[in-house]
Amino acid sequence: MVADPSPRDSKAFAAAEPVANDGRALILMGSHGAAARCCSRDKVRGCLRANLLVLLTVVAVVAGVALGLAVSGAGGAQALGRERLNAFAFPGELLLRLLKMIILPLVVCSLVGGAASLDPSALGRLGAWALLFFLVTTLLASALGVALALVLKPGAAFAAVNASVGAAGAAEQHPSKEVLDSFLDLVRNIFPSNLVSAAFRSYATQYETSQMNGTTVKVPIGHEVEGMNILGLVVFAIIFGVALRKLGPDGELLIRFFNSFNDATMVLVSWIMWYAPVGILFLVASKIVEMDDVGLLFASLGKYILCCLLGHAIHGLLVLPFIYFIFTRKNPYRFLWGIVTPLATAFGTSSSSATLPLMMKCVEENNGVAKHISRFILPIGATVNMDGAALFQCVAAVFIAQLNRQPLDFVKIITILVTATASSVGAAGIPAGGVLTLAIILEAVSLPVVDISLILAVDWLVDRSCTVLNVEGDALGAGLLQSYVDRTESRSQVPELVPVKSELPLSPTPAPTEEGNPLLIHYRGPIGDATTSEKESVM
Repeated sequence: MVADPSPRDSKAFAAAEPVANDGRALILMGSHGAAARCCSRDKVRGCLRANLLVLLTVVAVVAGVALGLAVSGAGGAQALGRERLNAFAFPGELLLRLLKMIILPLVVCSLVGGAASLDPSALGRLGAWALLFFLVTTLLASALGVALALVLKPGAAFAAVNASVGAAGAAEQHPSKEVLDSFLDLVRNIFPSNLVSAAFRSYATQYETSQMNGTTVKVPIGHEVEGMNILGLVVFAIIFGVALRKLGPDGELLIRFFNSFNDATMVLVSWIMWYAPVGILFLVASKIVEMDDVGLLFASLGKYILCCLLGHAIHGLLVLPFIYFIFTRKNPYRFLWGIVTPLATAFGTSSSSATLPLMMKCVEENNGVAKHISRFILPIGATVNMDGAALFQCVAAVFIAQLNRQPLDFVKIITILVTATASSVGAAGIPAGGVLTLAIILEAVSLPVVDISLILAVDWLVDRSCTVLNVEGDALGAGLLQSYVDRTESRSQVPELVPVKSELPLSPTPAPTEEGNPLLIHYRGPIGDATTSEKESVM
């Protein structure tokens, strides 16, 4: 037998037990603390890994500015010479060539696949209203961007000080055309005579002088000039995609081909974006080396960023909420408060596609949008609704035109608006996806694509504001459609409910409880005054 412990032993055991418990608690607390530290490290690593491309881009911009200032301080372009300067800028030139290479497959495949995926008969009235909303808001955003850039003139001061002989020569080679000839050239480029030549040539009217009866007259002569006819390719791709959808099952194979081609193009785009920090570094450095007044360049870029952010703020805080209020008579800012988390996610990830699942959850739970509406409209909006991208592209196009002292007439402004609206449909919902379509707009109005390097240098900041505006437009579109559906359903139910309510009090006695009476089954559920025995008799 085991002897009972003495009182002294029991006291010692009781005193030792809390110490053991405290030791176990300390061990558990230490393990929890280690797990928390490990979890926090994993979160930091995940955040760095998710934003690695953005961090590399920012580092490349800073390093490019430092390298360019160092080379400029050592003598600049005069000390390097033309050959060494070209070799110095070659990595950046390679990035521009890669971006221009991807324009043609990006435009054709994305627009054909996007137009073919939107079946008008399947969309119905709901989809038609959604597409109309997306189209109108994108056009408004493009017009706002052009107007702000023309008013604030972010590149005008720099162009006036740093004018070059090449820009003046270009102005002499391209004299101002007649309004009628410019409009006819626009229509001719919308309907190209040869799709193969439209991939690298466009139609333009030029003038030759001739003597007639002793007076000098301008004779308009049409020529095919170097430069991709983006507008014609965009129109053809959209119409061709709609035609493929009209074929039904016979066109599915070709639609899958273009969708697969588009997916492969997006993979190429992601690869090019990983090379982008290297190209941006040398593009920024070489641009600074070439400039005579670097401070004025930074001031122009600051005005460009201000113009983009101001346009996004006006469109996102005034224009879109005003449209929402006009059609729903509800507070739009309460709706925006319900999607603060997706908007913050959009700013952090700079990807509308990555924000899509969280946006669906918030508009359904916080703003009362039905699932069948949010899951139908939001994926379409993430593809075709790019208000922020369209506004930024228009500002960038006008900014580059001002840098190169190229005037923008009415036809060129219309071309920028139409091309920005159409190309924003094909913009990838990934970081820096709008910069790729900016090259399309520059090609459409014959502006130098090389100046895209300035846009790439600050795109890491502007692109976040673009994404926030894109996803806000998608969410407000879903809210508008929910309001439209609610009004439609209430109007369709009112004529059916009024006669039922007016006829019920006219019956002096309750209806007989016959088992096969259909009126008993129809009215007892909604009215709710049937007894248990009556319900049992019905069953």
